[in-house]
Amino acid sequence: MNHLLIFGFGFTGQALTRRMMADGWSVTAVVRSDDSAARARAQGVTPVEVTDQPGLIAALKTTDAVLITAPPTESGCPALTALVPALARADAYPDWIGYLSTTGVYGDREGRWTFETAPLAARSMEAARRVAAERDWLDVGKGMGLTVQTFRLPGIYGPGRSALNRVGAGAARSIVKPDQVFSRIHVEDIASALAASIARPRAGAAYNLCDDEPAPSHLVNRFAAGLLGVPPPLESAYDRAAMTQAARRFWGENKRISNSLAKAELGWRPAYPTYREGLTAIHAAQTGD
Repeated sequence: MNHLLIFGFGFTGQALTRRMMADGWSVTAVVRSDDSAARARAQGVTPVEVTDQPGLIAALKTTDAVLITAPPTESGCPALTALVPALARADAYPDWIGYLSTTGVYGDREGRWTFETAPLAARSMEAARRVAAERDWLDVGKGMGLTVQTFRLPGIYGPGRSALNRVGAGAARSIVKPDQVFSRIHVEDIASALAASIARPRAGAAYNLCDDEPAPSHLVNRFAAGLLGVPPPLESAYDRAAMTQAARRFWGENKRISNSLAKAELGWRPAYPTYREGLTAIHAAQTGD
């Protein structure tokens, strides 16, 4: 039985878990709390505490693939601190190590199509930490002879976490900024791309994972409202909208993320190529339609 270890058992990690377990894999999740351990066990996943080095070493001895989803802190990537010593002590060489990063590493591209070869020009502290974590994991791969690849993700949505929830709760804001678009991806499409990469690893690779159609957020909200049969959120002009400084930074970045490399190298295609297919499927599952 193949074995996957996940550091950061959240929304995306659980989606990959479902896919890999359906293919006969066993899964271990590195956890930080009793609640996280209980959630892992409820899904048939073996938990190991992040501070349990003997447990990590034992798990890594039989691990074929490692996924890191946990965000970096001001101290760096927490998975580096926990996993690198354990990998060395276990004398473990997983076939695949995947690090989940963000398309925020590209900064603002003024609406241009953005490929993996674009310069990294992070404009926020959070994105700058992702740049550093990408670099550190690639260095670990080179230094230890491990097959490390990076995946850059935009906004993630899926069941229980989408425009349908925000619009339905009356919490969606529809801000209109001319020519502004955002890329996004359904969580199940992330899982299918990661599975494709596990089957076809390439050391040092970086892939953008996103759907095919960057779109303004107010159009996504309109579509979600139509599915729910409720009025769409009121739209307000960007230059008149009250925002936090963090939100202003977010809206100050405009780029169209290309997924062409993942399609070409991994043979991957998103099951939900636009937000319309993704939201329609989520709504149908929720309503039984």
